[in-house]
Amino acid sequence: TSLLAKLAALISIVFVVHLFATMAGMVTQLINGYTRLQPGVYLTYFIIPGTITFAIWAAMAFAALGDRTRTWELFNMINPINHGNSESAIATYKVEPYVIAADVYAVAPHTGRGGWTWYTGSAGWMYRFIVESLLGVHIQANKLNFKPCLPPDWKQFTLRYRYRDTFYVIAVRQIETAESVAGTTTVTVDGIEQAEPVITLVDDRQDHDVEIRISARGLERAEGDD
Repeated sequence: TSLLAKLAALISIVFVVHLFATMAGMVTQLINGYTRLQPGVYLTYFIIPGTITFAIWAAMAFAALGDRTRTWELFNMINPINHGNSESAIATYKVEPYVIAADVYAVAPHTGRGGWTWYTGSAGWMYRFIVESLLGVHIQANKLNFKPCLPPDWKQFTLRYRYRDTFYVIAVRQIETAESVAGTTTVTVDGIEQAEPVITLVDDRQDHDVEIRISARGLERAEGDD
């Protein structure tokens, strides 16, 4: 009897989930202007192919492999600014081009249209992608290091990093010289070159100037690097 009750409960749950998916898909079709509803088209049919979070994860993977060409191609594709940089682009995208959307529709006739904007899940992953994968900022305890994935035409970037009550002004420079060795990174803090290519953070309430010089090949991380 107990087994039959569990089986009946499982069947009921599956039925409810199926009914919800069907209704959600039909509501989504109505919202998006479809006049011939298809009960077999679920909500995921609309959003899964263009989910922004998946695209961000793919870009993070390419950055981890050191493939900066594919990394920045994906970034330019998912960057909402690029979906609103012309009248025709915004006519297709139809939502705010200054915030992250949860997805971009991949089904005609709404291909390219954004959906679920101001989506904090995708925005959070985009923030991590930009800071950790593109700019390469990584912190472990009181150690800060940089393994950026920059396009070739980026010569440098500067950021102001706060560690408790202390500020570090950090200039990261991409150096391309014949003498560069793959993976070479030098770190100078307040004019003193560090023994290791990391910034040891100290909360002394003093401003610190940091220069990080990374060889061009050093920006293209090898597979398996952290």
